[in-house]
Amino acid sequence: MKSATLRMAKRCCSSKVPSITLLPGDGIGPEVLEQAVRVLESIGEYKFKEGLIGGASIDKTGGDPLPDETIEMCKASDAILLGAVGGPKWDTRTAKEGRPEQGLLKIRKE
Repeated sequence: MKSATLRMAKRCCSSKVPSITLLPGDGIGPEVLEQAVRVLESIGEYKFKEGLIGGASIDKTGGDPLPDETIEMCKASDAILLGAVGGPKWDTRTAKEGRPEQGLLKIRKE
């Protein structure tokens, strides 16, 4: 078992309610996460928090594909559920302007 999976299993088996950061992202991501949350709620109790990533984040923050608040939220969570990132709406943006994929690459480094 991978170490992250093992940590999640240990946390889930305690009396603490596990926390999951939801990162719906773009395109079909929010719809997929909505259904994933329904499944999770049917099998147990979880605390959900929602963060920004990708194009949705660029639109709400004025250009940042992964805000520091989202990174901190993810670090404080027991698990992260990530939707889709990117789409044609942001295809014309340059790297300096911030592209959705930069958020995905950045979170992988964290």
